[in-house]
Amino acid sequence: MTSEEPDRHARTMLPIPDRPAPGLTTYDAKDPETRYPPIEPLRPPAGAPNVLIVLLDDVGFGASSAFGGPCRTPTAERLASGGLKFNRFHTTALCAPSRAALLSGRNHHSVGMGSITETATSAPGNSSLRPNTKAPLAMTLKLNGYSTAQFGKCHEVPVWQSSPMGPFDAWPSAGGGFETFYGFIGGENNQWDPALYDGTTPVEPPATPEEGYHLTEDLADRACNWIRQQKALMPDKPFFVYFAPGATHAPHHVPKEWADRYRGQFDEGWDVQRVRTFARQKELGVIPPDARLTERHAEITAWDDMPEELKPVLAREMEVYAGFLEHTDHHVGRVIDAIEELGVLENTLIYYIVGDNGASSEGTMNGAFNEMANFNGMAALETPEFLLGKVDEFGSPSSYNHYSVGWAWAMDTPFQWTKQVASHWGGTRNGTIVHWPAGIAERGGLRSQFTHVIDVAPTVLEAAGLPEPVMVNGVQQSPIEGTSMLYAFGDASAEERHDLQYFEMFGNRGIYHRGWSAVTKHRTPWVMVGGNMPAFDDDLWELYDGSDDYSQADNLAGKMPETLSRLQRLWLIEAVKYNVLPLDDRTAERIDPGMAGRPTLVRGRSQVFYPGMGRLSENSVVSIKNKSFTVTADVEVPAGGATGVIIAQGGRFGGWCVHVRDGRARFVYNVLGIQEFVTESDRPIPPGRHEVRVHFAYDGGGLAKGGDVTISYDGATAGTGRVGATQPMIFSADETTDIGYESGTTVTAAYTAAESRFTGKIHQVRIDLGDDDHEHAVDPEERLRVAMARQ
Repeated sequence: MTSEEPDRHARTMLPIPDRPAPGLTTYDAKDPETRYPPIEPLRPPAGAPNVLIVLLDDVGFGASSAFGGPCRTPTAERLASGGLKFNRFHTTALCAPSRAALLSGRNHHSVGMGSITETATSAPGNSSLRPNTKAPLAMTLKLNGYSTAQFGKCHEVPVWQSSPMGPFDAWPSAGGGFETFYGFIGGENNQWDPALYDGTTPVEPPATPEEGYHLTEDLADRACNWIRQQKALMPDKPFFVYFAPGATHAPHHVPKEWADRYRGQFDEGWDVQRVRTFARQKELGVIPPDARLTERHAEITAWDDMPEELKPVLAREMEVYAGFLEHTDHHVGRVIDAIEELGVLENTLIYYIVGDNGASSEGTMNGAFNEMANFNGMAALETPEFLLGKVDEFGSPSSYNHYSVGWAWAMDTPFQWTKQVASHWGGTRNGTIVHWPAGIAERGGLRSQFTHVIDVAPTVLEAAGLPEPVMVNGVQQSPIEGTSMLYAFGDASAEERHDLQYFEMFGNRGIYHRGWSAVTKHRTPWVMVGGNMPAFDDDLWELYDGSDDYSQADNLAGKMPETLSRLQRLWLIEAVKYNVLPLDDRTAERIDPGMAGRPTLVRGRSQVFYPGMGRLSENSVVSIKNKSFTVTADVEVPAGGATGVIIAQGGRFGGWCVHVRDGRARFVYNVLGIQEFVTESDRPIPPGRHEVRVHFAYDGGGLAKGGDVTISYDGATAGTGRVGATQPMIFSADETTDIGYESGTTVTAAYTAAESRFTGKIHQVRIDLGDDDHEHAVDPEERLRVAMARQ
């Protein structure tokens, strides 16, 4: 179709109905009257741009150098110099909700993603199920003739649908509308050794950390290759690429040389860094000249009050994070370069969204070498002495690290609070850059209209000349809830069109309306244990006038109670409209599937596994934590003996396995990569078919206790041992359970992943749980920690 021809398709119903052309049907194809129009591949309207959406993870407004931060992001700066910066663009304060909203053009509760998938309930706004009346943007574009591909993180799959058996309705390359997907499912991943999927098929990384592998580089390689191939084979067909690396979510993994570029730059601490960033933001003009720097809350320790012996570790945490963000931006730049080298950058609409929420404050005030220690309530194991001994390993494959709450606060300059706090701009305001030379005349401009992540989808549709569909796959669609930003591309002074927006996350909530914001913080993200949450009606609300208070620094609630009351009422109206109610700050009830009302794959007190099963998340396997259990394996051993893994759960940063070494069965329990308890049998497993059993007798008396181990062959004891302590809450946010081999990092250094495959034959493996279940004793706040581990 040329630009002069009208679009003949009725695109409001998708797929576009086939309409056979009327005319003469001849008997013989050789008849001169035989005429049929040529088959024309489906294409969007003429002039529709390519689309690239880049979404970074856990980057605060004050982190990127493009918005005055200390982390150098030359790619973001380059795009901004040729396009527009939006300094009042907003997310939902949490990753999965922001992503669900971005990809649908609807509010996160409207698509069932009120929080993360791991805390889903049966309430419509928190179910983690996107209604089929709200088709994703990728599906709409694909059915209109776009090539579609996603690379990176997907945290929108309900936990009971994340096993190798699906169903795959919510996976990117199935119901998500992406023809290609390469990345990971879940909230975070090991950047050095990720659990990857190509479509719905588990795959291993193409190289090892020792060979220089890093996930962000791999994702960029895949994206560049896909874009080149797409343009080589279908040059007239536009693409939609969603590039969403797991960076810079914890663990903060980056090659050492990138972190070393920032050596010594953060030695003066987070309070000083906020002042520096604030000054730089004013110098760049990304915040108004009259903006004020908000004060530090009492919950955040001043740098001067942190232990002196810990400060070298704290500074290194930030050096590693800064290197991680610069490294990520570099690989985003490679994708941009590939598009430019193909000569199609001019008509490629690029969104570079610098963060899916505010900076993450989930690392405690001390930060962490292995963040799983905190999520298991065992952060005390990481003493200042321990952290100092590991300072040179932060960011390396031996770490699973996070930075201090103080750095998260600094990376959210000039705002209050951090990720999860949807009430304040520190949790929801993310710097965003839009670059589209064919559609934006101004270069290096600034836009200050209020915008939100739900505005991206309608903007793309308008830019492509596509109508919002009213029917997709036979289902009538509800209206898109965002507002196209296209009106602001050509007019910095245009009156904002998105002038009403609610916010809510874990009870932290707020409302924006025509410059005003009314907000209330219900929960502090890093206070996961202890502390009493007030009743919702007892929450203290604040009021801010955004017309002259960009950063929410001057609380007017006491001076203007009527305005506050009006906005509170408006919040309630919007909350009812978009399925926000009922508000839900429950903890234990939301972690337990039965109490939450969501399905579970695991039922009863035993589970059977078969050889070759793998990539099973903790949600797909019975929990052996805080109780006795027995692992029974039916195996065949060849005449020369056997080696390898029978079953393994977790990996280097915590887990357990039953494996065979030098013919002898061994049980290994790894506590957070800090302590390893090994029980080895006293003799090899004889050749032939045998029952190998490991029984763990839990001590009881609370959580995280140890227990006695007994290994037996065909009922005869073959070895005994002792486990001194266990992990009570979670082994890993990304490692899995495998039968007959081990993917990812290994539970023990006694073997590598390449050496892990069992050389005998496994008929089946069964886990049976004991009756001494101590999980009921888990404090509700501790249970919430499990969910937070997977954001």
